[in-house]
This record gives sequence, C-alpha cells and structure tokens, in this order.
Amino acid sequence: MFYIKQELPINRQIRAKEVQLIGETGEKLGVVSFQDALSKAEDKNLDLVLVAPNSNPPVCKIMNYGKYKFEQAKKEKEAKKKQKVLEVKEIRVTPNIEEHDFGFKAKNARKFIEDGNKVKITVRFRGREVNNSKAGENVLNKFISALEDVANVEKAPKLEGRSMFTILAKKTEK
Repeated sequence: MFYIKQELPINRQIRAKEVQLIGETGEKLGVVSFQDALSKAEDKNLDLVLVAPNSNPPVCKIMNYGKYKFEQAKKEKEAKKKQKVLEVKEIRVTPNIEEHDFGFKAKNARKFIEDGNKVKITVRFRGREVNNSKAGENVLNKFISALEDVANVEKAPKLEGRSMFTILAKKTEK
C-alpha cells in the first residue's frame, strides 16, 4: 500500500476563520469565510482541502480528496518503478585459479556488468598465500584486462587483511 507523505487537513479539521478559496476546476473564488467555503464544497459533494496553510489567509481547494490521494499514490508508485537499484555483485577467486574457472567467472562478471551492476572481484588468500600477494594482483589485473571492453576500474586492486579486491563498473557511453 502506498501513502502520500503528508496528510492534508480536510473539511472540519481546518482551523481558520477566512480562507482563499479555489474551485474544483482551478478558478480562484476569492477570500470567503470558512463556513461559506465548507458549504460550497458540501453542495458539490466534494471535500474542502487545506493546500497552503502558511499563506495569509490559508488557501483551500474544493476537490475529491479520496481521488487526489489515489492519484498521488499512483504517481509515487510509478516513480518507484522507474528507479534502478544498483547492486554490487561479488566474485571470489583464489590466487592460483585455473584457466577454465577464470573464463567461467569472467563470463559471469561480464553478464553482471552488462546488466548494469557493479562487480567486486575478491581474491582470498589462505595460509601463506598472503606472502605472495603479487599472484593475487596478477589475477585481478587479468580480470581487468578481460573485461576492459565493457567495464572501467572504479577501485584499483587493494590488499585488505587476507583479501585483495577491485571494483569494476559499466563503461559510460559518451
């Protein structure tokens, strides 16, 4: 269920003696007493909605509030649909990865990047492998060169503890 962010005061919730009244089609009806405005809205079976409480006098509009809330929720839902959620996909490898495994993981990384996601490639060092971190850096550089046609390096290879990683993002077309 979607709700509009701010509930507007309607009908008897409005606390003002005089209001600037706007009709249901958008025409200005001038400054009238609150009771006159409410009776005009009730005559048309519509609601009196406070749209600008901080102006002097406050601005009220005659409208179908239920329909207005529905339209706002619909707009909010559409805006949410158009948003692209960016994910960071992680691919873990070892410093002594076999050629077939490398090809398979590179193919998956390419697919993730083409889908618009970022890819974090992590080399995990076990035991004494961390002493030879150059091998891990070589694997990451091999990934970077294999994917350079579709991806840019967002974060260069960096060693943190027992793992080294790099982040690749989709190339932007100019």
